[in-house]
Amino acid sequence: MKKVLFILGELTDDDIDWMIAISTQERVLAGTTLIREGQLIDALYIIIDGTFTVSVQALGDKEVAHLSSGEVVGEMSFVDERPPSATVTAAVESLVLSIPREELATKLQQDIGFASRFYRALAIFLSDRLRGTVSRLSSGREPSAEERTAQENSLAPNIRDNLALGNTRFDWLLRRLRGMNAQTLE
Repeated sequence: MKKVLFILGELTDDDIDWMIAISTQERVLAGTTLIREGQLIDALYIIIDGTFTVSVQALGDKEVAHLSSGEVVGEMSFVDERPPSATVTAAVESLVLSIPREELATKLQQDIGFASRFYRALAIFLSDRLRGTVSRLSSGREPSAEERTAQENSLAPNIRDNLALGNTRFDWLLRRLRGMNAQTLE
C-alpha cells in the first residue's frame, strides 16, 4: 500500500494544491543518497517514481526496507526535528517531490485546519508503519499479499474510505506533475 495515501486521504484538494505549489520535483540518480543517517534534512519527500533502499549504520549498514512510488520519506525527522535514524539511497533513477521543511512548518503554524489534517494523517501513517514493523519483527518475515490485504481490511471504515480517496488524489497528483513536466519541456 502506498503510504502517502494516508496523508492525501486526510488532506483537502486545496491542501494538496498548496503542497504542489511550494514543492519541487527532484530527479535522484541511482546510488545517490537522498537522506543520510545523522544529518539534518530540510525537506519532506514523496517518492513519485523509483525505488530507494533504507539502511541503518547500527546494523552494519544493513538494508532494512525498500521504498517505492507513493512512500513518504523524512517524516520522522520532520515531526521530532531530530536527524534521521536511517540512510535512504536511490536504488534506481528516481523522482521525488521535495516539500521544504520551513514552508511546511510555517503553513502548519498559520493554518490550524491544515495542521489538524496533516498531523492526523501523519499519526495514522506512523501508526500503520509501526504496526507493520511489529508484525515483521514478530514473524521474522515480510507479510504476504493476503496478510497485507487483511491488515488493510482491519482499518477503521473511515480510514479505509480515506485511503480510496488518497489513491484517487495520488493518481491526480501524478497526472498534474506530468502535465507540469510537459509544459516545462515545451
